[in-house]
Amino acid sequence: MSCMSVLTRDEAQTRAQLLDVQQYTIDLDLTTGDETFDSRTMIRFTARTNADTFVELKPAELRSVTLDGQPVDPDTLDGNRLPLKNLSAGEHELRVDAAMRYSRTGEGMHRFTDPSDSETYVYTQLFMEDVQRVFAAFDQPDLKSVFELTVTAPEGWTVLANGITEHLGDGRWKAAPTPLISTYLVAVAAGPWHSLRTEHRGLPFGLHCRRSLAPYLDADAEEILDITRACFDRYHEKFAEPYPFDSYDQAFVPEFNAGAMENPGLVTFRDEFVYRSAVTDTERQTRAMVIAHEMAHMWFGDLVTLQWWDDIWLNESFAEYMGYQTTLEATRFTQPWVEFGVTRKSWGYDADQRPSTHPVAPEAVPDTASALLNFDGISYAKGASALRQLVTWLGEKDFLAGINTHFARHKFANATLADFIDSLASATDRDVHAWADAWLRTTGVDTLTPHISGSNGDRLLTVAHTGSRPHRIAVGLYDQDLTDDGRLTLRERVEIDVPLSRPYPLGKKPALLLLNDGDLTYAKIRFDTDSFEALRTGLAGLPDPLTRAVVWNALRDAVRDGELPPTAYLDAARAHLPHERDLALVQGVLAFASGQIADRYVRPDQRPAALTTLTHLCRDLIRRTEDGDHPGLRLIAVRHYIDTAAHPDTIDAWLADGIVPGGPELDPELRWRILTRLAVLGATDEATIAAELERDPSAAGQEGAARCRAALPDADAKARAWDTMFGGDDLSNYLFIATAQGFWQPEQADLVQPWVERYYDDAVAVAARRGPAMADAAGRWAFPVHAVDAKTLRLGEQCLHSADPIPALRRKLADQLDDLARALRVRGEAGE
Repeated sequence: MSCMSVLTRDEAQTRAQLLDVQQYTIDLDLTTGDETFDSRTMIRFTARTNADTFVELKPAELRSVTLDGQPVDPDTLDGNRLPLKNLSAGEHELRVDAAMRYSRTGEGMHRFTDPSDSETYVYTQLFMEDVQRVFAAFDQPDLKSVFELTVTAPEGWTVLANGITEHLGDGRWKAAPTPLISTYLVAVAAGPWHSLRTEHRGLPFGLHCRRSLAPYLDADAEEILDITRACFDRYHEKFAEPYPFDSYDQAFVPEFNAGAMENPGLVTFRDEFVYRSAVTDTERQTRAMVIAHEMAHMWFGDLVTLQWWDDIWLNESFAEYMGYQTTLEATRFTQPWVEFGVTRKSWGYDADQRPSTHPVAPEAVPDTASALLNFDGISYAKGASALRQLVTWLGEKDFLAGINTHFARHKFANATLADFIDSLASATDRDVHAWADAWLRTTGVDTLTPHISGSNGDRLLTVAHTGSRPHRIAVGLYDQDLTDDGRLTLRERVEIDVPLSRPYPLGKKPALLLLNDGDLTYAKIRFDTDSFEALRTGLAGLPDPLTRAVVWNALRDAVRDGELPPTAYLDAARAHLPHERDLALVQGVLAFASGQIADRYVRPDQRPAALTTLTHLCRDLIRRTEDGDHPGLRLIAVRHYIDTAAHPDTIDAWLADGIVPGGPELDPELRWRILTRLAVLGATDEATIAAELERDPSAAGQEGAARCRAALPDADAKARAWDTMFGGDDLSNYLFIATAQGFWQPEQADLVQPWVERYYDDAVAVAARRGPAMADAAGRWAFPVHAVDAKTLRLGEQCLHSADPIPALRRKLADQLDDLARALRVRGEAGE
């Protein structure tokens, strides 16, 4: 059997012109063992002309195939393609009987046994090409069809699907037929779920999780359901088309690779969103945003679906924008755009400055392997930023009018970027096509730099603009507070269009002039000299957290671009974070300060001082929150104190006492976090790890133990961890990631040096064996990010040149190596 083939755009277009697919009837049997399940598929379709084509599947065993009642030789299966020769124009019926493999990588039909209670769960993730792992299909998004599904499951299981399911007895379940949907959106989740059911506006709503997580879901059920109902109602205020499916289930599933998946009627979420340990309100806000994001997909993505994968941004950018905006409008959370600015937007900025950057709407997506690489910060964060700028420029009323025209024109069908822009253009006199060319077909990040000229009360603003996009931005003019030297007060916020047609009159010179105040565009911003000096004392005193997010992002960009020493960023954090109350800002700044500056951007000899700065900062935050009024802020400070502790005594005492003095008590997440840091510092051992695992034998506990064992500063422990990751194929996606997270530690650079040289060959091999999901994990989590040196860069470049990694790994390695080269440049700047 030859290698699996990717689907090219040309092949998809040819097949779409040939076929009309009316119906799939799928029968899955989940009772045939732990390794495989049975899959029987009947496809009714029409050929428009006499021609050859093919259907895709990836079976463990292909038992039989018939076309119009005549047998087709199973041995003609070539990789993942079964040829259908000499089709005549007219109606046809294809039947396929196969055994399919369960997955441990989060692709296809993933199977998981809960170590807490030995209960087993399965669920599908069929995105892009993985429907072929579950049933035979004409697998491309523009061959929509009706899907009828029956499932045989073990007694005691519940089966969930896109439509309402009915238990027929004897383990047989039948799902209501779907409306027209794409193959990648079919969903099944089966197991002894803990389920909570209700109705809203006459529609069945459900929440589902593993039984071992039941008490944690029950504790948060009203919050989750309130958010779900509020978002559902808000979308019905925004959209003229009603919700298009017969139910709305949300299943929190184990070992899920993404945040969530927008399967119509059955959204699957990673079950870390069922919180079994304390979380911050920002983390709850993130969960709310993901709920809103996935629900937006029911219209944009499911009701109207991309025609080909070049328009994946139409799905993700829209849902990303709507997720944040609807969280703001419909829930109790008031600052989701702050979290977007400090977390998601930086993801987009970073991706857009690498050699692998691409337009938000790329034109060159020749096949599915290429398309898979575009699920990145550009398609999500940059695209959502572009839409936010579009709404600013166009106005929300015209934007929503265009969106509703789009839904009406293309419901239960497919659409392209051209269709989307035409729909928007129908609602406005503005030149939306020109806007799309400037924003969606170009790459890179614009940079905006203010220049203030004139004297006394006649100051003028000009803006130096590196890049080509038009921007509508707000400019914040701030003056020193006469009663508080550390506070800046807003004089005025004015809107301008960049490029400016003429210098903009400011009047009296402000203490701080901030471009993009409110964060309504996507661009790096710089400061004039006087404004930068004002921020040294006044950053924490800026009144709006979104304004402070713009400033912190600008400082981050300046460090990455070599224009601000990393130690200056640490000094700013040390000075201003003790006064910060927005949780997303504190978390985002500490994450960059520890994960990038302390671990990568300062030289090894500077790292102890950087860690000392961070531990002192966290201790200040802990002291400030002793009154109990800011538990989220205290939790962030405790987490980062643990992660940056250079000495074990304090955190070891916390673990022994089971509590941080003054709180919080140590829940499982904090216990494993402390134990991981103690492992890094050589202050724990295998017996202690095993005892903690006995205390917490859950799936998260298994991951915590794997992380700790890999972090032990012992050559034998490192060898065992490496062999577990790369020596076999049994490790699940989550256990692979946990092991990789523990393995590389800056404190252990000399110990792990032999594995740096082994990494590239072993990553290429495991990616080739285990596929794109594990390639992504190997490239993202198992890469030696601590090894900021020319040799690691050279070895990586040699790998890209000669080792032929699969596309998913090649992309990850290229991005990691670019980040490594940037870290080397930053270090050179810092060392001068």
